[in-house]
Amino acid sequence: MPATAGMFDIDTNTGLMAGARLVDSPNQDCRPPGVIADLIVVHNISLPPGEYGGPWIEALFCNQLPPAQHPYFATIAHLQVSSHLLIRRDGELVQFVPFERRAWHAGASVYRGRERCNDFSIGIELEGSDDEPFELVQYLSLSRAIAALCAAYPSLSRDRLTGHSDIAPGRKTDPGPYFDWQQLNGLLDLDMAASA
Repeated sequence: MPATAGMFDIDTNTGLMAGARLVDSPNQDCRPPGVIADLIVVHNISLPPGEYGGPWIEALFCNQLPPAQHPYFATIAHLQVSSHLLIRRDGELVQFVPFERRAWHAGASVYRGRERCNDFSIGIELEGSDDEPFELVQYLSLSRAIAALCAAYPSLSRDRLTGHSDIAPGRKTDPGPYFDWQQLNGLLDLDMAASA
């Protein structure tokens, strides 16, 4: 489905993105008092690993992943995790947590000496893996989502954009070697200018 500008509009009263399908995750809470989001973290996820299109990411983020469905699921079904946004392989946006609230996506993490990145970040998952390229439509949706976030929340900027592997080195590898930061930055040049 082609993306249009209105799809990425953010209601700062609700913390929701207009074009995103809402799946409310229980894995969220309030940010610490006085803390606002000033970092965007990019991840990748696929369940089972390397497989796309199923219901399992949403199930994981809603604590409904069936451990008996796949051997890998038995190792992660106990986790309580979420992200703010998921971008599917076809560019579809799924929102699990309002942007003003804390999603549980980063785990033990440090950004520029500041620990507990969940407290002050927006987490965006791309449906994908470390082992193959992402789709162009995912980069388009990601760039437009980032531009919309930066326009809606002045504390966010493209200069405070990082990968999960950068805030949890040695523990996490995503978004992985196939994630094309140069392509994303080229798209952001256009989308940030259009939203200015």
